[in-house]
Amino acid sequence: MDYKIISDGCCDLGKDVIEKYQLHVIPFYISFDDETYYKEIEEIGIREVYKRMVDNPDVYPKTSLPSVQNYIDAFMPYVKENMPVICICFTPSLSGSYNSACNARDIVCEEHPEAKITVVNSEAATVSQGLMVIEAGRMRMDGVPYETCVRILEEMKKTNRIFFTVGSVDYLKHGGRIGKLAGLATSALSLKPLITLVNGDIEASGIGRSRKKTVLKTISLMKGYFKDNGESMEDYSFAVGYGYDMEEGREFYDKVCQDVRSAVNGKDVSFIQIGATIAVHTGPHAIGIGIIKQYEHYL
Repeated sequence: MDYKIISDGCCDLGKDVIEKYQLHVIPFYISFDDETYYKEIEEIGIREVYKRMVDNPDVYPKTSLPSVQNYIDAFMPYVKENMPVICICFTPSLSGSYNSACNARDIVCEEHPEAKITVVNSEAATVSQGLMVIEAGRMRMDGVPYETCVRILEEMKKTNRIFFTVGSVDYLKHGGRIGKLAGLATSALSLKPLITLVNGDIEASGIGRSRKKTVLKTISLMKGYFKDNGESMEDYSFAVGYGYDMEEGREFYDKVCQDVRSAVNGKDVSFIQIGATIAVHTGPHAIGIGIIKQYEHYL
């Protein structure tokens, strides 16, 4: 039986990918004044969000998660078609989106006991969540059964990582997401933090003295992951995520491709602009690499 893959907007996937894998994406909302909220992508483009952030560095935008009703509205058409649903959500350590989806599932299933809805905590965000959603889409298109897809996603998420850096930790501080980075006095010392998103949490992974060197160190973090864990790059999917500066993003992407393809000839690397949902936490100058193990290795 066929099934539907749904994700919240934190997956940051482009329209072409969404159409290719027949995904259903539920957007977050973003506001610059605490009063007017816009649906990301549908009502405000990511370039406009970044431009406002860069032009108004003292204004910290906020996001609002999809509501329980948003999820109910998304689930119901498939429930009426007797189509099972897998919904992949942003890590709950950074957002309440997963909880909204779980509440919506419980409400729908109470009224429709025959409904089949699984909500998956991606323990990821932006590019690594996007890679996970793509893997789910690949499984559906390749005929992997529903229960097997759910099982693999739960195992696969343990391998998702993002190795990244930001312009400063100011946005993380303002949003209360500083967590394990609290010990980095980066603003006072003009140092740049290296950060890893692992198991849904952000962890300090070092510092650098210049933007260029710190950006390149994210590649070293990625290589270190494979070396330390005895994993092969051949078994993984990769994505480069960038923020406001597309030129910097493209240069970094070329460097990542060079390094990845020197290990695995012809390996694809996705190029994804980080969406507003994450940008409000990381600021406009986040850049890094997302990885996840491909589904075939769990069959």
